[in-house]
Amino acid sequence: MDVQTKCSNSTSGPMCYEEASGSLAVIIIPSLLALSTVLVVALIFCSLYRYRQKRQRNSAPAHYPNASISPVRVQEALRPWEIPGECVLVGLKYWQTGRYGPICNGLLKRDRTSTAVVVKSLRGCNNPEAKEFVDWVLFHATVCKHENLVRMLSCRTKRLPMYLVLEAYSPGNLLHFLWTLRNRDSDTGESSQHFSERSVFLVAKQVAAGLDYLMSEHRLVHGDVAARNILIGPGLSARVSGLGVAFAGRQMDSTTRQRVAEVPLKWQAPERIMKQLTIDRSDVWSFGILLYEMITLGSPPYPELEPQSVLQQLQKSYRMKRPDNCGGPLYDLMKYCWMWSFKERPTFSAIIKLLESYQHLAANTALSIPEAIDIFEYKKKAGLSTHEQHQPRENNVKENEVFKYSVDL
Repeated sequence: MDVQTKCSNSTSGPMCYEEASGSLAVIIIPSLLALSTVLVVALIFCSLYRYRQKRQRNSAPAHYPNASISPVRVQEALRPWEIPGECVLVGLKYWQTGRYGPICNGLLKRDRTSTAVVVKSLRGCNNPEAKEFVDWVLFHATVCKHENLVRMLSCRTKRLPMYLVLEAYSPGNLLHFLWTLRNRDSDTGESSQHFSERSVFLVAKQVAAGLDYLMSEHRLVHGDVAARNILIGPGLSARVSGLGVAFAGRQMDSTTRQRVAEVPLKWQAPERIMKQLTIDRSDVWSFGILLYEMITLGSPPYPELEPQSVLQQLQKSYRMKRPDNCGGPLYDLMKYCWMWSFKERPTFSAIIKLLESYQHLAANTALSIPEAIDIFEYKKKAGLSTHEQHQPRENNVKENEVFKYSVDL
C-alpha cells in the first residue's frame, strides 16, 4: 500500500518504477537463489543415488545369476549339464563326507571312454537343502569355466539322488602331495615328482590366474585359499577348488558367517580375523600363506604361535621368517602379500606378472625336508583341531550308508 500511494501521488513516473522494481528484486532474487540451491542439492543426491546403484550392480557377480532365480530358470540353465542316458557312473567308492552328503570317487563311462571323477551327492531329500544343493550345482556350472578352476562335468538335479560330477585330478590334493615329497633321498634325488622352488612359481602362477578370474569375471572372493583347496594334476597343472566360502559369500547371513568361521585363523588376513571386511586382497594375504606351504612342503604356518595369538603378533609387525630353500624374490613376494593394509597388497594380476618375471631366478634343485608330517601335530599347530581336515578315509567306512544314497547313480 505504501508503494502504491507514493507512486500515485508522485509526478515522477520513472522513480516510482525503479522503487517498485527494487522492492520486487528483494523478494524474487532470494527466492530464485533458494530454488536453485534446492535444485542443485536434489541433483547431487540423485547423482549419488545413481552412483550407489551402479556400484551395487558392479559389486554383484558379473555373470552369476541371482540367488532368487526361479526354479524353472534354474532347471533350464542346468539342462545342458544333466547327465545323458548313455553315461554311466561305475566303481563308486566312498571318500569322505561333504557339506551336503557323501563324496565318492569313481569312473564316468561314455561309449568306450572312461574319466576319473569325484561325485558329490545330496543326502536325503530335505526341500530347503535340496534347493541349496541345486543352487550349488548352478554355481559350479556358471563359475567353473577357467582352466585353473575345478572342472564340472555333469550333474543330476531332476530326480533323486541328486549329485554333482567333477573331474578328478591326480595326484590330487596339493597339501597331501607336498607331504609325499618329504623324506626322499636328497643325495640321489629319487622321487616320483621333481618339485623345486621353480615348481612353486609354476603352481603359484596358475592358482593366481584362477583367483584373478573369480574376481575379475564374477566378483567373487574365494575366502579359503590354502594348499588343502588346490588340486594338482599331470605336469604340475593346478586347479583351485574348495569354493564353499565363495558360494556362501553371495549374501551376508548366518550361513556365510558360519562358513567364514570354519576357515582356520592362520590362513586369514587381519581384516578378516577382526571381522571387518572380506575382499579380494584378503585372498592375497592367504595366497602368501600358500606360498609358504609350498616352499616348506606342507608345513603349518606360524608353527611357533598359537592360533589365538596370531592377530596380536601381526599387529606388532610380526611376520614368518624366510624358510630354508626360499630365495629372496619369493620371500619378498610373501611379505608383499602380508602387508598390513590391504590397499598396499598387490592384485592377482600384478602377482602373475611378478611370478613370471622372478621365475628364472628360482632354484631348480628338488626340495627335500627330512621330517615327516605327524597329522595330529599338524592339526594342532595349524589350528585345525576344531576343523575337519579333508583326508581320504577307508573305503569301507560308512560305505553301506553312502550307497543308500548313491546306489542309483
